[in-house]
Amino acid sequence: MHKNTQKFVITGGRRLCGEIALQGSKNSALPIMAAAFLAQGETVLKGCPKLTDVYSAMRILTCLGCRCRMEGSNAVIDSSSPGSFSISDELMGEMRSSIMFMGAILGRMGECEVSAPGGCELGPRPIDMHLAALRKMGAEINIRGGRIYCRLPSGRARGTKISLSFPSVGATENIILCAVRAEGETIINNAAREPEICDLCSFLRCCGADIKGDGESRIVINGIENLHGCEYTVMPDRIAGATYLSIAAAAGGELILKNACVAEMEPFLSVLEQTGCCVYSSENRIYLRRGGRLRAIKNRIRTMPHPGFPTDAQAVLMAALITAEGTSVFEENIFDCRYRHTDALIKMGADIEVMGKAAVIRGVDRLHGAEAEATDLRGGAAVAAAALSADGTTVLTGIGHIDRGYEKFEEAVTSLGGIIRRE
Repeated sequence: MHKNTQKFVITGGRRLCGEIALQGSKNSALPIMAAAFLAQGETVLKGCPKLTDVYSAMRILTCLGCRCRMEGSNAVIDSSSPGSFSISDELMGEMRSSIMFMGAILGRMGECEVSAPGGCELGPRPIDMHLAALRKMGAEINIRGGRIYCRLPSGRARGTKISLSFPSVGATENIILCAVRAEGETIINNAAREPEICDLCSFLRCCGADIKGDGESRIVINGIENLHGCEYTVMPDRIAGATYLSIAAAAGGELILKNACVAEMEPFLSVLEQTGCCVYSSENRIYLRRGGRLRAIKNRIRTMPHPGFPTDAQAVLMAALITAEGTSVFEENIFDCRYRHTDALIKMGADIEVMGKAAVIRGVDRLHGAEAEATDLRGGAAVAAAALSADGTTVLTGIGHIDRGYEKFEEAVTSLGGIIRRE
């Protein structure tokens, strides 16, 4: 990944007020872009967010022989004549979710060659779950020198029944991508139920796929030989929505989120309401107003697979609760190393104690600006949220992480009256 030396200079202490139209979902757009490789012909993805991860996915598709371009907010992918089944280490290392291309390439080409995503070593999860599922679908897999070689001896995967030990989003996506062009029926038990899985399946149905049960824990896919391109609108980004709502809750003020996916954000909204913010929603709008001091959340906030509280919203909500009255407790059940943002928050005056899976947040009266570094995507957004509520100025480096998931982040914050500039 290219080293991003830019930084945000953020001056906090201003109430925020205004409207933001939500971008298309990063976690939806990326697997759908991989799925576009399965379709013979041109796909137009409307509302595709302009993110560094999206451009990385376009580079991967280009190296596989597709023609890709952005037209405004539409990504146009022509996969009529793919010419390769191999992705270089450099391209695989650009984003963690690059591993989902494995199922799509295998489904279209009958073989694929990739490396572990993000340059990391093969761990017990999530890669092993992906590989075990693909082996069950008939793939012969060899791992040599950090490269993963997969081949379907007959050229097509075979339908089978797969029971996941954990409802992994990535593994569910990879199985779906491989199964839609397989021979016979594939059943996924304990499938991930995230809204982005439903969006992927909706896209594939538009391309001619036969998929039922997405959004439930049992998905049934009847494989067909060919898929065709289509026009499709990517769902709104519920995590970006949770981020901007958390920023407004942290700094105080009023925010209207337009183009919001209200039902999909309910697990987050129901917790946010407990802080004392006024939260109203209509079909595709969410209104938030924070008047006085926030209240701590009484019950432990446990991150869980959907429809539980989303792990991606844990850090940004924590940023709002730092100055809440009382003590809040988070329990992280999805990812290890998901509290790396706490060091920067403590530097800004937060009272946070991390004990394994748990983080205890004792509300403080105020935060102060500091020099801090974004260590990951959601953690970086959390530090920015805290900086906007703090006294003084924060210099936040490592903002390439934020650019992976938020389209024009500083412009959105500035439109609400926040003071943030990129240097």
